[in-house]
Amino acid sequence: MSETAGRTVVVATVLCGFCSVLVAGAVMVLKPKQDINKELDFKKNILQSAGLMNAGTDIEEAFKQVEPIVVDLSTGDIAQGVDVSKFNQDKADKNPEYVEQLDKKEDVAGIKRRSKLQKVYLVKKEGHIDQIVLHVYGKGLWSTMKGFLALDKDGNTVKGFNYYSHGETPGLGGEVDNPKWIGQWPGKKMFDAENDFKPMTRVMKGGVNLSNPQAAYQIDGLSGATLTSVGVEHTFNFWMSDMGYGKFLTKIRNGEIQ
Repeated sequence: MSETAGRTVVVATVLCGFCSVLVAGAVMVLKPKQDINKELDFKKNILQSAGLMNAGTDIEEAFKQVEPIVVDLSTGDIAQGVDVSKFNQDKADKNPEYVEQLDKKEDVAGIKRRSKLQKVYLVKKEGHIDQIVLHVYGKGLWSTMKGFLALDKDGNTVKGFNYYSHGETPGLGGEVDNPKWIGQWPGKKMFDAENDFKPMTRVMKGGVNLSNPQAAYQIDGLSGATLTSVGVEHTFNFWMSDMGYGKFLTKIRNGEIQ
């Protein structure tokens, strides 16, 4: 190797090392701010689903109405011995102690596995439950679609809903986050109260016939996005079943959790 080539290698190595230090330093400096922004965005989505987020809303102040709890889906009870302030859902979703593998028949949402411990958000007024915000997710055409569903204190009537993360096709399945489509959800029912609270969500190809007695359970399908629409329907029917929040919502309706 010539002297010139050797110097080039040395200079390049030094520059690469220097740049690596700068990048690592920037990551360390910015991470706390990024974590704060991520948490604020998470809270914002919860508030939006519950209809508590408007222009100029102070997120932290509005979130004081929200009481997080951790639910054991296998029993429907509030999980015992779990510090909700330290509970991390992402870690719980990977913890073999909590994760249950799903067989194909019960895994209609296409998620393969789910933690029996799930964080739930209770919106309270004067010390009583006013809304229940549930984290729901399921497979669409291209992605796992993640959102928050807000139910009224009756544990059945939808107050609001929004997807905060998905990778569906823009203009087709990507319309799951279109405000007009999301605007259909408030007032819809998740369960048939006369049929042992069976999950009843249907996403209708061609749209909902409002004169149909079943219209309370139905949502307009997404044009040109059949598989995404099916994914939405399956997501809701999974999470409203006893494999999801079904047992918990039964206890809410019975007044066992307040």
